[in-house]
Amino acid sequence: GVLHEDLRLLLDTALPPKRKKVVLGVGDAKMGAAVLEELGVQCQTGGVVAEVRRGIRLHFPALVRGLTAQSAAKAQLGLGHSYSRAKVKFNVHRVDNMIIQSISLLDQLDKDINTFSMRVRSWYGYHFPELIKIIPENSMYCRVAKFIGNRRELSEESLEGLEEIVMDSAKAQAILEASRSSMGMDISPLDLINIESFSRRVISLSEYRKGLQEYLRSKMSQVAPSLSALIGEVVGARLISHAGSLTNLAKYPASTVQILGAEKALFRALKTRGNTPKYGLIFHSTFIGRAAAKNKGRISRYLANKCTIASRIDCFSEVPTSVFGDKLREQVEERLAFYETGEPPRKNLEVMKEAVVEANEVVAEVKRRQEKKEKKRKKREKRRLEALAAAAEEAAENSVMETEENDVGAKKKKKKKKQQQPEESEAEPEPEENGVEEEEEEEPVPKKKRKVVVEPEQEEEEEKKKKKKKKKKAVARDSEED
Repeated sequence: GVLHEDLRLLLDTALPPKRKKVVLGVGDAKMGAAVLEELGVQCQTGGVVAEVRRGIRLHFPALVRGLTAQSAAKAQLGLGHSYSRAKVKFNVHRVDNMIIQSISLLDQLDKDINTFSMRVRSWYGYHFPELIKIIPENSMYCRVAKFIGNRRELSEESLEGLEEIVMDSAKAQAILEASRSSMGMDISPLDLINIESFSRRVISLSEYRKGLQEYLRSKMSQVAPSLSALIGEVVGARLISHAGSLTNLAKYPASTVQILGAEKALFRALKTRGNTPKYGLIFHSTFIGRAAAKNKGRISRYLANKCTIASRIDCFSEVPTSVFGDKLREQVEERLAFYETGEPPRKNLEVMKEAVVEANEVVAEVKRRQEKKEKKRKKREKRRLEALAAAAEEAAENSVMETEENDVGAKKKKKKKKQQQPEESEAEPEPEENGVEEEEEEEPVPKKKRKVVVEPEQEEEEEKKKKKKKKKKAVARDSEED
């Protein structure tokens, strides 16, 4: 009933000052009432407003500058995609698509394993026909056929292995005796190899089926625990698969759930005006098999009612639990006992009150566990971040230490060079003048920057020496010429 702040701001800026004379066209009556209550602006709703809005929507690209039909179509497509994503975005652990695919694959595997087992029976029956009557089970027959191979090689030593497969010493002994007096034909080693490889594949398929059934059981306990507790995992998964999803199953009435899977018989009965079917997929439940012939229709109707309640609880509850499914199963058991013995069952109100109390306790426990897990996860994340921060600090400290050591090393090298340079300058002999050394000591100057400083008196003495040398050379030349 409270007008949105953005809409209020838009109306305040868009409407003229004289608001009482303005009449807004609003498609929704509740929106019009809210605008009238908040802003005091009269709003009109009806067919005319819908037509005006339709015309605006049709000619919107022509009314707005810069908006083309192509950009409007892209905007509508983006809006549709975002809306679809919001509708499809569910909890990952409660996705019923996996259940639909799993039960479909399970049914297909049952058909294929049955077909392949019958092929192994007919193929190996040429060699050992008596084995079919001793072991009627398909998967066990394939294991025994793979273990025996050639029946002529079967002896007392392999009796222990047969007992492990058959899980019965009497059957193992009967197989051994039948192999000695069998009427089957001889078979070549190549044919035996083909039969054994095919039996191995059938065995692997049956083992995979067991694993798939466990996976289906775990998924049903997460997605629809109440429905699986009431009617079983396989039948509940078939109902979900036939309905298309758990949400669709929850929307169905109990009368539809009762005949779900028997649509062909239903429409045939409606066409011929015969008796409509009493049950569909729920016929595979144990309750209908345990009921008497005259009570099968009544118990199927009651069971369909409880299945509808369980599916709705599973679909719309935040934390799914199997408490309601167990209570509904107890009610069905009591109704069966009432049909047989006449003992009156408990009222639905009493059972549901007990179920609500137990479910609240279970939900509180589940939430407590989730909070503990979340706290542990946050602690682990915090420790991980602290460890990363400490590692980053250590790396920074190490880099600082390395830079300081490099600086210290560079300074030491510079000091050594400076110390070596004055030592070299001291070791070099200074120039002598007439055998007399200068006592004055000059400060050490670097080699590159060092300049020879010459005084004027020294220059005169050097010139005199050069003149004397020239005179001596001239005298020597004259003496040579003479």
